[in-house]
Amino acid sequence: MSANYWESTQRRHWLFTKDQLASMRQKLEEDNADLVRMFPLPQPRHLAIFFNQQMIRLSKRIQVRQQCMATAQIYLKRFYSRVEIRRTNPYLVITTAVYLACKMEEAPQHIRLIVTEARTLWSDFISLDTSKIGECEFLLISEMSAQLLTHQPYRTLSSLRAELPMTDEDAALARSVINDTYMTDLPLLCAPHIIGLAAILLALVLRPNSAVPGQGSSGQAAAAGLAAAQAALSQAARAGGQAGGLAAAGHNAGEARKKPQESRVAKVQQFAAWLAESSVDIAAMVDATQEIVSFYECYEQYNDKLTREQINRFVKARGLDK
Repeated sequence: MSANYWESTQRRHWLFTKDQLASMRQKLEEDNADLVRMFPLPQPRHLAIFFNQQMIRLSKRIQVRQQCMATAQIYLKRFYSRVEIRRTNPYLVITTAVYLACKMEEAPQHIRLIVTEARTLWSDFISLDTSKIGECEFLLISEMSAQLLTHQPYRTLSSLRAELPMTDEDAALARSVINDTYMTDLPLLCAPHIIGLAAILLALVLRPNSAVPGQGSSGQAAAAGLAAAQAALSQAARAGGQAGGLAAAGHNAGEARKKPQESRVAKVQQFAAWLAESSVDIAAMVDATQEIVSFYECYEQYNDKLTREQINRFVKARGLDK
Protein backbone atom coordinates (compact mmCIF):
# COMPACT_ATOMS: atom_id res chain seq x y z
CA MET A 1 0.00 0.00 0.00
CA SER A 2 1.16 3.52 -0.72
CA ALA A 3 2.18 4.94 2.65
CA ASN A 4 1.00 8.37 1.56
CA TYR A 5 -2.69 8.70 0.70
CA TRP A 6 -2.02 12.01 -1.08
CA GLU A 7 0.13 10.24 -3.66
CA SER A 8 -2.08 7.17 -3.98
CA THR A 9 -4.09 6.07 -7.00
CA GLN A 10 -7.16 6.28 -4.77
CA ARG A 11 -6.80 10.05 -4.50
CA ARG A 12 -5.54 10.63 -8.04
CA HIS A 13 -8.02 8.42 -9.92
CA TRP A 14 -10.92 7.40 -7.68
CA LEU A 15 -12.17 10.60 -6.05
CA PHE A 16 -15.00 12.42 -7.79
CA THR A 17 -17.36 15.30 -7.20
CA LYS A 18 -21.06 14.57 -6.83
CA ASP A 19 -21.68 16.05 -10.27
CA GLN A 20 -19.00 13.88 -11.84
CA LEU A 21 -20.42 10.74 -10.23
CA ALA A 22 -23.96 11.63 -11.30
CA SER A 23 -22.74 12.27 -14.84
CA MET A 24 -20.95 8.90 -14.98
CA ARG A 25 -24.08 7.09 -13.86
CA GLN A 26 -26.24 9.04 -16.25
CA LYS A 27 -23.99 8.09 -19.14
CA LEU A 28 -24.17 4.42 -18.19
CA GLU A 29 -27.97 4.60 -18.21
CA GLU A 30 -28.03 6.43 -21.55
CA ASP A 31 -25.68 3.88 -23.11
CA ASN A 32 -27.94 1.09 -21.86
CA ALA A 33 -31.30 2.80 -22.29
CA ASP A 34 -33.14 -0.34 -23.44
CA LEU A 35 -32.03 -2.33 -20.41
CA VAL A 36 -32.91 0.53 -18.09
CA ARG A 37 -36.43 0.67 -19.51
CA MET A 38 -36.92 -3.10 -19.37
CA PHE A 39 -35.53 -3.62 -15.88
CA PRO A 40 -36.19 -0.74 -13.48
CA LEU A 41 -34.09 -0.78 -10.33
CA PRO A 42 -34.26 0.99 -6.95
CA GLN A 43 -32.14 4.07 -6.31
CA PRO A 44 -28.36 3.53 -5.93
CA ARG A 45 -28.46 3.85 -2.12
CA HIS A 46 -31.00 1.04 -1.82
CA LEU A 47 -28.90 -1.12 -4.12
CA ALA A 48 -25.87 -0.36 -1.94
CA ILE A 49 -27.79 -1.41 1.18
CA PHE A 50 -28.77 -4.70 -0.46
CA PHE A 51 -25.23 -5.38 -1.68
CA ASN A 52 -23.85 -4.60 1.77
CA GLN A 53 -26.25 -7.03 3.41
CA GLN A 54 -25.34 -9.80 0.97
CA MET A 55 -21.65 -9.17 1.45
CA ILE A 56 -22.07 -9.37 5.23
CA ARG A 57 -23.85 -12.71 4.87
CA LEU A 58 -20.98 -14.12 2.81
CA SER A 59 -18.27 -12.67 5.06
CA LYS A 60 -19.81 -14.26 8.14
CA ARG A 61 -19.69 -17.68 6.52
CA ILE A 62 -16.02 -17.42 5.62
CA GLN A 63 -15.07 -15.29 8.66
CA VAL A 64 -13.65 -12.32 6.78
CA ARG A 65 -12.42 -9.35 8.80
CA GLN A 66 -13.90 -5.87 8.36
CA GLN A 67 -10.87 -4.47 6.52
CA CYS A 68 -11.41 -6.99 3.72
CA MET A 69 -15.11 -6.17 3.66
CA ALA A 70 -14.40 -2.46 3.33
CA THR A 71 -11.99 -3.03 0.46
CA ALA A 72 -14.49 -5.32 -1.28
CA GLN A 73 -17.20 -2.67 -1.02
CA ILE A 74 -14.90 -0.05 -2.53
CA TYR A 75 -14.15 -2.42 -5.40
CA LEU A 76 -17.87 -2.90 -5.94
CA LYS A 77 -18.48 0.85 -6.06
CA ARG A 78 -15.61 1.46 -8.45
CA PHE A 79 -16.70 -1.35 -10.73
CA TYR A 80 -20.31 -0.21 -10.95
CA SER A 81 -19.22 3.35 -11.63
CA ARG A 82 -17.93 2.03 -14.96
CA VAL A 83 -20.16 -0.97 -15.71
CA GLU A 84 -23.96 -0.99 -15.96
CA ILE A 85 -25.29 -3.25 -13.23
CA ARG A 86 -27.91 -4.81 -15.51
CA ARG A 87 -25.12 -6.32 -17.59
CA THR A 88 -23.76 -8.27 -14.63
CA ASN A 89 -24.70 -10.91 -12.08
CA PRO A 90 -24.37 -8.89 -8.84
CA TYR A 91 -24.11 -12.04 -6.72
CA LEU A 92 -21.09 -13.16 -8.76
CA VAL A 93 -19.54 -9.67 -8.61
CA ILE A 94 -20.02 -9.52 -4.82
CA THR A 95 -18.41 -12.94 -4.40
CA THR A 96 -15.49 -11.99 -6.63
CA ALA A 97 -14.98 -8.63 -4.93
CA VAL A 98 -14.68 -10.38 -1.55
CA TYR A 99 -12.29 -12.96 -3.01
CA LEU A 100 -10.08 -10.27 -4.58
CA ALA A 101 -10.18 -8.01 -1.51
CA CYS A 102 -9.06 -10.87 0.75
CA LYS A 103 -6.03 -11.43 -1.45
CA MET A 104 -5.16 -7.72 -1.51
CA GLU A 105 -5.51 -7.46 2.27
CA GLU A 106 -3.21 -10.46 2.75
CA ALA A 107 -5.98 -12.66 4.13
CA PRO A 108 -6.56 -14.95 1.13
CA GLN A 109 -9.44 -17.39 0.99
CA HIS A 110 -9.43 -20.53 -1.12
CA ILE A 111 -11.51 -19.99 -4.23
CA ARG A 112 -13.39 -23.26 -3.77
CA LEU A 113 -14.39 -22.29 -0.24
CA ILE A 114 -15.76 -18.93 -1.39
CA VAL A 115 -17.64 -20.47 -4.30
CA THR A 116 -19.12 -23.19 -2.08
CA GLU A 117 -20.29 -20.70 0.55
CA ALA A 118 -21.63 -18.30 -2.06
CA ARG A 119 -23.59 -21.09 -3.70
CA THR A 120 -25.03 -22.04 -0.31
CA LEU A 121 -26.37 -18.49 -0.01
CA TRP A 122 -27.42 -17.92 -3.62
CA SER A 123 -27.87 -21.35 -5.17
CA ASP A 124 -29.97 -19.97 -8.04
CA PHE A 125 -27.31 -17.49 -9.10
CA ILE A 126 -23.89 -19.01 -8.34
CA SER A 127 -22.52 -22.19 -9.91
CA LEU A 128 -19.73 -24.37 -8.55
CA ASP A 129 -17.59 -23.50 -11.58
CA THR A 130 -14.61 -21.64 -10.09
CA SER A 131 -13.61 -20.36 -13.52
CA LYS A 132 -16.53 -17.92 -13.32
CA ILE A 133 -14.85 -16.24 -10.36
CA GLY A 134 -11.58 -16.11 -12.25
CA GLU A 135 -13.23 -14.47 -15.26
CA CYS A 136 -15.06 -11.96 -13.10
CA GLU A 137 -11.86 -11.20 -11.18
CA PHE A 138 -10.10 -10.35 -14.42
CA LEU A 139 -12.99 -8.05 -15.37
CA LEU A 140 -12.91 -6.32 -11.98
CA ILE A 141 -9.17 -5.72 -12.16
CA SER A 142 -9.45 -4.48 -15.73
CA GLU A 143 -12.27 -2.01 -15.03
CA MET A 144 -10.37 -0.67 -12.03
CA SER A 145 -7.23 -0.30 -14.17
CA ALA A 146 -5.40 -2.60 -11.73
CA GLN A 147 -5.54 0.16 -9.10
CA LEU A 148 -6.40 -2.07 -6.16
CA LEU A 149 -4.70 -0.47 -3.14
CA THR A 150 -7.11 1.32 -0.82
CA HIS A 151 -6.94 3.57 2.24
CA GLN A 152 -9.69 3.24 4.87
CA PRO A 153 -11.14 5.59 7.53
CA TYR A 154 -10.48 3.03 10.27
CA ARG A 155 -6.86 4.14 10.42
CA THR A 156 -7.93 7.68 11.35
CA LEU A 157 -10.12 6.34 14.14
CA SER A 158 -7.34 4.14 15.53
CA SER A 159 -4.66 6.82 15.39
CA LEU A 160 -6.82 9.46 17.10
CA ARG A 161 -8.11 7.26 19.91
CA ALA A 162 -5.32 8.39 22.22
CA GLU A 163 -5.58 12.07 21.29
CA LEU A 164 -9.34 12.49 21.53
CA PRO A 165 -11.62 12.01 24.56
CA MET A 166 -13.28 8.81 23.35
CA THR A 167 -14.56 5.92 25.41
CA ASP A 168 -14.74 2.37 24.09
CA GLU A 169 -18.44 2.95 23.42
CA ASP A 170 -17.68 6.14 21.46
CA ALA A 171 -15.09 4.33 19.36
CA ALA A 172 -17.45 1.42 18.70
CA LEU A 173 -20.18 3.79 17.58
CA ALA A 174 -17.75 5.71 15.34
CA ARG A 175 -16.67 2.42 13.80
CA SER A 176 -20.31 1.55 13.19
CA VAL A 177 -20.85 4.87 11.43
CA ILE A 178 -17.77 4.21 9.27
CA ASN A 179 -19.17 0.81 8.35
CA ASP A 180 -22.39 2.50 7.25
CA THR A 181 -20.56 4.95 5.00
CA TYR A 182 -19.74 2.09 2.65
CA MET A 183 -23.43 2.08 1.75
CA THR A 184 -23.09 5.70 0.63
CA ASP A 185 -21.04 7.35 -2.11
CA LEU A 186 -18.57 8.76 0.41
CA PRO A 187 -15.72 6.35 -0.49
CA LEU A 188 -15.82 7.89 -3.97
CA LEU A 189 -16.35 11.46 -2.78
CA CYS A 190 -14.18 12.06 0.30
CA ALA A 191 -10.72 11.36 1.60
CA PRO A 192 -10.71 8.55 4.19
CA HIS A 193 -9.60 10.82 7.03
CA ILE A 194 -12.58 13.13 6.41
CA ILE A 195 -14.96 10.16 6.68
CA GLY A 196 -13.23 9.02 9.86
CA LEU A 197 -13.44 12.46 11.48
CA ALA A 198 -17.11 12.87 10.53
CA ALA A 199 -17.82 9.46 12.08
CA ILE A 200 -16.04 10.48 15.31
CA LEU A 201 -18.06 13.69 15.51
CA LEU A 202 -21.32 11.85 14.99
CA ALA A 203 -20.37 9.28 17.61
CA LEU A 204 -19.67 12.00 20.16
CA VAL A 205 -22.92 13.81 19.39
CA LEU A 206 -25.04 10.66 19.26
CA ARG A 207 -23.92 9.47 22.66
CA PRO A 208 -25.47 8.50 25.05
CA ASN A 209 -28.02 6.98 22.66
CA SER A 210 -25.40 4.51 21.44
CA ALA A 211 -27.49 3.99 18.36
CA VAL A 212 -27.27 4.64 14.67
CA PRO A 213 -30.37 5.01 12.50
CA GLY A 214 -31.10 1.94 10.47
CA GLN A 215 -29.66 -0.37 13.14
CA GLY A 216 -32.69 -0.79 15.35
CA SER A 217 -32.42 2.65 16.93
CA SER A 218 -34.95 5.36 17.50
CA GLY A 219 -34.67 7.29 14.28
CA GLN A 220 -35.99 10.55 15.74
CA ALA A 221 -33.58 10.59 18.68
CA ALA A 222 -30.56 9.84 16.51
CA ALA A 223 -31.69 12.29 13.83
CA ALA A 224 -31.61 15.09 16.41
CA GLY A 225 -27.96 14.38 17.13
CA LEU A 226 -27.07 14.06 13.47
CA ALA A 227 -28.81 17.32 12.65
CA ALA A 228 -26.96 19.02 15.49
CA ALA A 229 -23.61 17.84 14.15
CA GLN A 230 -24.49 19.00 10.66
CA ALA A 231 -25.61 22.41 11.92
CA ALA A 232 -22.45 22.75 14.00
CA LEU A 233 -20.13 22.07 11.11
CA SER A 234 -22.06 24.47 8.88
CA GLN A 235 -21.82 27.15 11.56
CA ALA A 236 -18.11 26.50 12.00
CA ALA A 237 -17.53 26.75 8.27
CA ARG A 238 -19.45 30.03 8.00
CA ALA A 239 -17.95 31.65 11.07
CA GLY A 240 -14.46 30.30 10.59
CA GLY A 241 -14.46 29.34 14.27
CA GLN A 242 -14.53 25.58 14.52
CA ALA A 243 -14.45 25.46 18.30
CA GLY A 244 -17.37 27.78 18.88
CA GLY A 245 -19.55 26.11 16.29
CA LEU A 246 -18.90 22.60 17.48
CA ALA A 247 -19.31 23.49 21.13
CA ALA A 248 -22.67 24.98 20.29
CA ALA A 249 -23.54 21.72 18.57
CA GLY A 250 -23.04 19.79 21.76
CA HIS A 251 -25.39 22.12 23.62
CA ASN A 252 -27.98 22.03 20.83
CA ALA A 253 -27.90 18.25 20.69
CA GLY A 254 -28.39 18.04 24.44
CA GLU A 255 -31.29 20.49 24.34
CA ALA A 256 -32.89 18.60 21.47
CA ARG A 257 -33.02 15.48 23.60
CA LYS A 258 -33.76 17.45 26.76
CA LYS A 259 -31.01 15.55 28.57
CA PRO A 260 -27.94 17.80 28.74
CA GLN A 261 -24.80 15.75 29.26
CA GLU A 262 -21.90 17.85 30.46
CA SER A 263 -19.31 15.17 29.84
CA ARG A 264 -20.50 14.65 26.28
CA VAL A 265 -20.50 18.39 25.59
CA ALA A 266 -16.96 18.59 26.98
CA LYS A 267 -15.87 15.83 24.59
CA VAL A 268 -17.34 17.69 21.63
CA GLN A 269 -15.57 20.85 22.77
CA GLN A 270 -12.24 19.05 23.02
CA PHE A 271 -12.74 17.57 19.57
CA ALA A 272 -13.61 21.06 18.33
CA ALA A 273 -10.40 22.44 19.80
CA TRP A 274 -8.43 19.71 18.05
CA LEU A 275 -10.13 20.53 14.74
CA ALA A 276 -9.45 24.25 15.24
CA GLU A 277 -5.74 23.56 15.53
CA SER A 278 -5.66 21.23 12.55
CA SER A 279 -5.82 21.93 8.84
CA VAL A 280 -8.85 19.69 8.30
CA ASP A 281 -11.21 20.75 5.52
CA ILE A 282 -14.35 21.69 7.47
CA ALA A 283 -16.36 22.12 4.27
CA ALA A 284 -15.57 18.52 3.33
CA MET A 285 -16.68 17.38 6.79
CA VAL A 286 -19.96 19.28 6.30
CA ASP A 287 -20.53 17.44 3.01
CA ALA A 288 -19.67 14.08 4.56
CA THR A 289 -22.03 14.67 7.49
CA GLN A 290 -24.83 15.70 5.15
CA GLU A 291 -24.32 12.56 3.09
CA ILE A 292 -24.53 10.36 6.19
CA VAL A 293 -27.64 12.18 7.45
CA SER A 294 -29.26 11.78 4.05
CA PHE A 295 -28.38 8.08 3.95
CA TYR A 296 -29.98 7.38 7.33
CA GLU A 297 -33.15 9.12 6.19
CA CYS A 298 -33.10 7.04 3.00
CA TYR A 299 -32.56 3.83 4.99
CA GLU A 300 -36.00 4.21 6.52
CA GLN A 301 -37.59 3.74 3.08
CA TYR A 302 -35.52 0.70 2.09
CA ASN A 303 -37.59 -2.26 0.91
CA ASP A 304 -35.52 -5.44 0.91
CA LYS A 305 -38.15 -7.61 -0.79
CA LEU A 306 -38.67 -5.21 -3.69
CA THR A 307 -34.95 -4.64 -4.19
CA ARG A 308 -34.21 -8.36 -4.18
CA GLU A 309 -37.02 -9.10 -6.63
CA GLN A 310 -35.93 -6.43 -9.10
CA ILE A 311 -32.31 -7.60 -9.07
CA ASN A 312 -33.24 -11.27 -9.38
CA ARG A 313 -35.59 -10.47 -12.24
CA PHE A 314 -32.98 -9.04 -14.59
CA VAL A 315 -30.37 -11.65 -13.63
CA LYS A 316 -32.79 -14.46 -14.50
CA ALA A 317 -34.32 -12.78 -17.56
CA ARG A 318 -30.92 -12.08 -19.13
CA GLY A 319 -29.49 -15.50 -18.29
CA LEU A 320 -26.69 -13.98 -16.22
CA ASP A 321 -26.99 -16.76 -13.67
CA LYS A 322 -25.68 -19.36 -16.10
